[in-house]
Amino acid sequence: MEVFKNYLNKLNYFAIIDLVVIVLAAVAVLWFFKRRNNLKMALFVAVYVCTYIGVSIATALTDASLLFITSEILRWGGIILIFCIIITYQQDIKSSITRFARWHDSKDSYDYGNSEDDLRQAVDEIVKGCQSLSKNDTGALIVITPSVVPSHLLETGTALNAKISDGLLQCIFNTKAPLHDGAIIVKENVILAAGCFLPLSQREDISKELGTRHRAAIGITEESDVLAIVVSEETGIISTVRHGEIKRYMTPEKLSDEIEKAFGIKYNRQKNKKR
Repeated sequence: MEVFKNYLNKLNYFAIIDLVVIVLAAVAVLWFFKRRNNLKMALFVAVYVCTYIGVSIATALTDASLLFITSEILRWGGIILIFCIIITYQQDIKSSITRFARWHDSKDSYDYGNSEDDLRQAVDEIVKGCQSLSKNDTGALIVITPSVVPSHLLETGTALNAKISDGLLQCIFNTKAPLHDGAIIVKENVILAAGCFLPLSQREDISKELGTRHRAAIGITEESDVLAIVVSEETGIISTVRHGEIKRYMTPEKLSDEIEKAFGIKYNRQKNKKR
């Protein structure tokens, strides 16, 4: 107890700030690896930080010279670890920074004030359109923006501002149509733009079976909080992507459920039930 009191007496504001910064940085790194399902790396970082904090406390409680070599190894090892993480995960870090920098970059003026029935009709039209495209082995890429419309995406395509429908989707993604190669951007029940170019994900763990459309869908969901729907031209398989995670072999029911979540229909329903 006396030793602990001596440790508290040695503490100052700078030491406390130093520990808080270390903990916050560790939490950010753990969250980063958790989002990428790299639990082994997250566990390694957690153990390393705990060891570093433990040695720092032990150094303060005892003669600093006793653990001088250990503390120096941990300090320089931490610096090397940071550089290794930056080099290895540079694309992921770039995507995270871009996503943070563009969170305010939106065009909220696109507010059509649609009712829940209008949104449900839009869901049905999207599902029907995807099913039709899948049966014909026609490739498609649909990006649904829940509330924020990334303006940098709209600028790469052709503005439409047209009400979404099964027929319109088939017309846009027809292989002879000029806009079929790009993605369409959807908000509520309106197609804002078509023929948009999306950033490709640089992840190396993406299956070789997935083509450019899937990589583009993963790339945009890594940068923005959107739902991407992909219809494979080769197999007709319908997939959804959100936060960089892909779900394949979507049935009409599952696809409808994912789109409802993106539109916030289920959230609003649960909110009204609580009231």
